[in-house]
Amino acid sequence: MSKSVKSQRLSNPAAPFYGLVISASVLSVIGLIMVFSASSIHSLDTKGSSIAIVFRQLIFLAISIPMAFFLARLPMERWKSLAKFGLAISIILLLIVRIPGIGKSVNGNRNWISLKFVDVQPSELAKFLLILWASHLLATRINAGLMRVNVLALIAPGFLIASALVMWGRDLGTASVIMAILGGLLFVSGIPLRLVGTLTAAAAIAIGFFIATASYRAARWSVFLNPFDPAQYKNEGWQPAHSLLGLASGGIFGVGLGGSRQKWGNLPEAHTDFIFAVIGEELGLLGTLFILGLLGTLIYCALRIAMKTSDPFTRFASAGIGVWIAIQTVLNIGSAVSLLPVVGVTLPLVSYGGSALIATYMGIGFLAASALSDPEIKAEVKRALAERLHR
Repeated sequence: MSKSVKSQRLSNPAAPFYGLVISASVLSVIGLIMVFSASSIHSLDTKGSSIAIVFRQLIFLAISIPMAFFLARLPMERWKSLAKFGLAISIILLLIVRIPGIGKSVNGNRNWISLKFVDVQPSELAKFLLILWASHLLATRINAGLMRVNVLALIAPGFLIASALVMWGRDLGTASVIMAILGGLLFVSGIPLRLVGTLTAAAAIAIGFFIATASYRAARWSVFLNPFDPAQYKNEGWQPAHSLLGLASGGIFGVGLGGSRQKWGNLPEAHTDFIFAVIGEELGLLGTLFILGLLGTLIYCALRIAMKTSDPFTRFASAGIGVWIAIQTVLNIGSAVSLLPVVGVTLPLVSYGGSALIATYMGIGFLAASALSDPEIKAEVKRALAERLHR
């Protein structure tokens, strides 16, 4: 491809929209393949069929994609109407898990709702709803000319309430993502950098407190830099150690799709929290870099869409979704390569998890709607579609 063609494609006003759709689509396909590879042994052992887990993921994907197409066609006014109730809906969903007989504990985390045939995690949806709610408040103040409003006092209490409810269910990973989203929105709103630094330090102290007051979290923190420590290897070091072994054994080109040894019982949560390790083992360094490139493209396109729009609500919400995907990517991969303690969050669009997949596709639907609300992008997409149909 010549430089002029590349330059023309990058300068295309619809490039962020195309990048969003293509990166999300490719990640979803790769995710489905890798969920099958990583879960087949566990699925056969626990459910009697090697395809039981990937089949459920396929169903969730079949729900998510049409939903995203529908959401992409919603006018921004509908999104703004939903955003007004984002915090209230989030709190209700997070309180439902406390109802006996409805709420369910999974791996010590009581942030699940049991629907008998499937378990859902409302905190995933809450992340998206909180972004919409905060963006609506920030945009309302800007549109009213209140440029000096105290944005910290405006949106932080809602995020703190949601985080407290999530922590009530002992899910520090999700609470950390919610607070990181808050930090991203505050940064985008233009608060002074010294205040961002102060808030970051306060968040670090809070996280340190929660780690110190829970023995299993303290153990995870103590081993993440050296999971092979003989004193902890067979306990809290087991997951990060075998994640590193999988990544190391993959080399540059990997051992081949389906050839992972770690998924044979050595690596718990291989198809969820540690799917990146299986990707590294089977597809090698090249495979992991490809995944990182796709995730980077997805995040970049979200931020490009945010920067391109003149509507404050769209700008804040698109940036918030980009931060959400970015922080989950950092936390998941950081855990897999033992640069961060194991926090138990999914890799967006790649890990198994119906609630996370649907919530992420809701965010992608919003980003697509944001892009298509730009007349220039919408006209270019229509022109390209008409051109293809007439070929």
